[in-house]
Amino acid sequence: MVIAVIDGMGGGIGAQIVTQLRQELPLDVEIIALGTNAVATQRMMKARANRGASGGNAIRVSINQANFILAPISVVIPNSMMGEITPPIATAVAGARGRRLLLPINQPHLEIEVIREAMEGEAA
Repeated sequence: MVIAVIDGMGGGIGAQIVTQLRQELPLDVEIIALGTNAVATQRMMKARANRGASGGNAIRVSINQANFILAPISVVIPNSMMGEITPPIATAVAGARGRRLLLPINQPHLEIEVIREAMEGEAA
C-alpha cells in the first residue's frame, strides 16, 4: 500500500500525519511525502516518510502512485495555502486515482460548514 501525504507552507500538518501513520501502520506501508515546497517535504521526511518530492510537477507526477491521499482539504482548492496550491496541483489531486482523505482545516479565506442533519442522516 502506498499513502501520499501532501502539505505546504511549514509542513506541520503533514509531519503530524506522517508521524501518526508511522505509529499505527506496519513498516511495509510506503509513505510518500509530497510538499509544495522543500520545507514541507523536509519536515515530513523527518517524521519518517519513505520518499519525498517537492513542487508542483513532483506532486502531479507522483500523486497517481498512491492508493490513499491524505492532505488538508485546501489541496483541491486552487490558489489556497497562500498561493502554494496552483490550479494544476488542485486538478491533479482532485482527479487522482487514489482515495482522497481530506482534512477539514479552515483557512482565512475558506470556511467549511457542516450540515449536522445531513451528517446524522448518513450515520443512521
